[in-house]
Amino acid sequence: MPLTMPLAPLEIAERLFAAIAAGDIDAVAALYHPDIVVWHNSDGMDQTAQDNLLILRWLSRNIGELRYEDIRCSETPAGFVQQHVVRGTAPNGTPIEVPACIVGTVESGKITRLDEYLDAAHTAPLRG
Repeated sequence: MPLTMPLAPLEIAERLFAAIAAGDIDAVAALYHPDIVVWHNSDGMDQTAQDNLLILRWLSRNIGELRYEDIRCSETPAGFVQQHVVRGTAPNGTPIEVPACIVGTVESGKITRLDEYLDAAHTAPLRG
């Protein structure tokens, strides 16, 4: 049986954000290392894979037309950096536009760390 090469960091990033936009949380989980740490600048806290997947599942069920636009993604020695704007519609019908930057660390084809930078003021429509 031939050995399969791990995915390249940019391909992992592309698959990650496509899966989130499609609401395919199982595909997101498959890209995560079991011990992934997800950190957000908005609260300074680390999340486990399980906690992060719960939030992504909520987002996929509650944001209409969820999509990533204005994408700029670059490979780094440790993984990737992606800047984008998350757009969609909040449950109350308010348009959402959240500029963000994600720094991903990839080891052996799995995401081991995600650092998310965004201005939480842009997420106000999600908080009621």
